[in-house]
Amino acid sequence: MTAAVSTGPLLADGFGRRFPYLRLSLTEACNFSCSYCLPDGYQADGRPRFLEVDEIGRLVRAFATLGMHKIRLTGGEPSLRRDLDQIIERVAGTPGIRKVAITTNGTLLPRRLPGWHRAGLTALNVSMDSLRRERFHAITGHDRLPEILEGLELAQAIGLPSVKLNAVLLRGLNDDELPAWMEFLRERPLSVRFIELMRTGDNADYFQRHHLSASTVVEQLLAAGWRLRPRAADAGPAREYTHPAHRGSIGVIAPYSQDFCQGCNRLRVTARGDLRLCLFGEFGVPLRPLLQHDDDRDALLARITTQLGLKAAGHGLHQGRTGLTPNLASIGG
Repeated sequence: MTAAVSTGPLLADGFGRRFPYLRLSLTEACNFSCSYCLPDGYQADGRPRFLEVDEIGRLVRAFATLGMHKIRLTGGEPSLRRDLDQIIERVAGTPGIRKVAITTNGTLLPRRLPGWHRAGLTALNVSMDSLRRERFHAITGHDRLPEILEGLELAQAIGLPSVKLNAVLLRGLNDDELPAWMEFLRERPLSVRFIELMRTGDNADYFQRHHLSASTVVEQLLAAGWRLRPRAADAGPAREYTHPAHRGSIGVIAPYSQDFCQGCNRLRVTARGDLRLCLFGEFGVPLRPLLQHDDDRDALLARITTQLGLKAAGHGLHQGRTGLTPNLASIGG
């Protein structure tokens, strides 16, 4: 069967939320050892390999048929995939897909970003938890900030339409850097997202020591004259703030805010091919068996659409329920 590409999002749950946005993990492996995620580094478990290019192609075609038009490639660290250029090209060439984004730690940007851009990449998110080199090293376990800054300059030079930075907000480690970030954004047309530290399956003690409510950043932004910008339909979870004296913007991702899940517009697929209805959900839905042949497309579409009826109204973080997520590298945040 050859299904026509949808002109609008057909995926909707029982709460009226629609889903034009898929976060697709390409690998669980990561070459960083961030203190809030993989403090001991990535440990391979020897289980089956991650999704291959043809499987990814069938998966993305199915979601595009159901109205999705934005795909974000995540990890782990997706740049560890040697076939990443080929994956981006396959995703970008899928009818109906208009935005192809990647979230990366940025260390390979100087070498690989031009190839990704030629393959069809339209948006870049780079994890950068501090503007201070020694702090960046302490948080990530790697002294790689210069390469990342070089990569950001390259991204602007080649005209990538969207460039954003992600900084996990950590009490006592980087929570005093907002003024420096504001100055950084004065002449740079970038967006920085402050992400509230989330409790996962294996970071309970760290969370207690370093969690800081994202509301503290919002209060400082408003006091400094920054104002909330309207949210696009296919935007991520950040609430974005702008200032007339700054070319860049600042986003705040606050998963513990009361209404955080009301605007959910994204689904996730793990690197092993499981559909996750929520980052902190209690179960995964195996899609990989239906990604082996084009003939399985109808069954794949049916499995995706029927599962949305099981999507909950919100996560259980407030009750300490972290679901299947042992760390964010396992599914890409």
